[in-house]
Amino acid sequence: MSETKKLSPVEGIKESSDFLRGSVAQELVDENDHFNKDNMQLLKFHGTYQQDDRDARGAARAKGGKSAKAYMFMVRTRIPGGKLTSDQLLAEIDLCDEIGNTTLRITSRQGLQLHGVVKENLQRCIQRINEIQLSTLAACGDVERNVMCSPAPYKTPVYLEAQEMAERLADHLAPRTRAYHEIWLKDLETEEKELVASGGGEEVEPLYGPTYLPRKFKTGIGFTFDNYVDIYTHDLGLLAIVRDDKIVGYNVIVGGGQGTTPSAEKTFPALGKPMCFATPEQVVDVATAVIKVQRDFGNREDRKVARLKYLIHDWGLEKFKAKVEEYYGGPLPPPEAEDVHAVNDCVGWHEQGDGKWFYGLNIENGRIKDDEQMQLKSALREVCRRFWPGIKLTPHQSLLFTDIAGEDKAELEAILKKHGVKLSEEISNVRRWSMACVAWPTCGLSITESERALPGMIDQLETELARLGLSSEQFTVRMTGCPNGCARPYNSDVGLVGRAKDKYTVFLGGRLLGDRLNTIYKDHVPADEVTAELAAVFAYFKQDRAGGESFGDFCHRKGMDDIRSWTEEYQQAEV
Repeated sequence: MSETKKLSPVEGIKESSDFLRGSVAQELVDENDHFNKDNMQLLKFHGTYQQDDRDARGAARAKGGKSAKAYMFMVRTRIPGGKLTSDQLLAEIDLCDEIGNTTLRITSRQGLQLHGVVKENLQRCIQRINEIQLSTLAACGDVERNVMCSPAPYKTPVYLEAQEMAERLADHLAPRTRAYHEIWLKDLETEEKELVASGGGEEVEPLYGPTYLPRKFKTGIGFTFDNYVDIYTHDLGLLAIVRDDKIVGYNVIVGGGQGTTPSAEKTFPALGKPMCFATPEQVVDVATAVIKVQRDFGNREDRKVARLKYLIHDWGLEKFKAKVEEYYGGPLPPPEAEDVHAVNDCVGWHEQGDGKWFYGLNIENGRIKDDEQMQLKSALREVCRRFWPGIKLTPHQSLLFTDIAGEDKAELEAILKKHGVKLSEEISNVRRWSMACVAWPTCGLSITESERALPGMIDQLETELARLGLSSEQFTVRMTGCPNGCARPYNSDVGLVGRAKDKYTVFLGGRLLGDRLNTIYKDHVPADEVTAELAAVFAYFKQDRAGGESFGDFCHRKGMDDIRSWTEEYQQAEV
């Protein structure tokens, strides 16, 4: 990297932070309700985002003037493969009541998020999460994020091996700085003076160094027969190659990423590219080499193009692979021919293979709460305390209860029904395969609504699909409040991306398998017109689909110009 290039401001913040310390400890105990801009960046590495509740700004301004903000914090727990215990889930639910906004949220990366935590409770929150043997370290920031893995708890070697690999990678790729322990896991009032600098960069962070990565880095592990983790959307995807019920290795897929900036043509969503094959014994070292290449050659001047996908776009896959082999220390064979061909969302009852069962519970947009219609939070508490099941969080923001005895299945369902929670067979396909990011009011990047808007649109779409006789169709609908793509909208059958207040870009033509990007169908579509636009496309789909063609495949085959032409005539006729 040239010495004359001007680094982004965040690079300077990281470099001068003394391995993520900054002045976080000092600000944590001052009288302000927020942190300064530099520490805001560092807090992400520790697993928390400083946010402003835009719904509450009015009240805040009434107290503090025009510029007043309603500061609060989101705290994210990193959970490799989404695996946790009933005790851990119960503790997180208790935290959301005690120091959060009374709701808990399952993320699209198999983690948990607490919302509405105020600054004075932030240290206690992170301490409590660590007390239950979980962590928030590296749940955010310019490091390896939560390592995802197909969540199905089948008691077969391949699923167990994949989960073990996710945990190995998460441990190996975690930051080594002592800052996290010093800031959050000590009594700052009495031990603040003991905080000391860490010394040389390579000794402290042998993988990351003092400036960590140019941008966030995401890893997922999946199967050809189960691509629930959207393997192609990650910076690093590991596609397990199974022979005779054993994982013989992984196709290493590099350069996926969903985020984009519409005003910057240099940005784009991308699917990963198969680079090589690695045996299980090689995976950790190959992953380390990939990350080191991104660390040393990724763009540190412009964060908009700092993800791994842009380095591979600029270099080409061949040059990138050669550099990875150099860092790895030897040649790597080409990937195997196998590719993804199925997805298992684990919804409903399934035998585990050891005489017990697991139940996949659909949780719309991952939000766990109690209200007048449904007391999901209370239901989860009762199920956990009655059966003490294992818990697996899914890439679609839902939850699996594992290790359930056959004789307990009916009682578990009865508990859910008692609290107004719909069972799997009562959920429509379109709702089952839908997903939304948090967006407004807490995410500072959101342009418009997502989590709060999608359920109403799904209500309307259910009616239209029933009218057309298409209720049994399976396709993904994903919505985000901005183009960052946290709910992975760019490879879905239907992607709805916030473009302006109450307006969305509608994308079509991805598919449930997750191995194809979609295309812009219409831009700046008002929220109250989205369902009508989609209903017209589904009418065309019903008329002209080929055989058992999926909705995404139909849209891809027809192309957007053809679909727009047909739907415009259809809508005019309807008027």
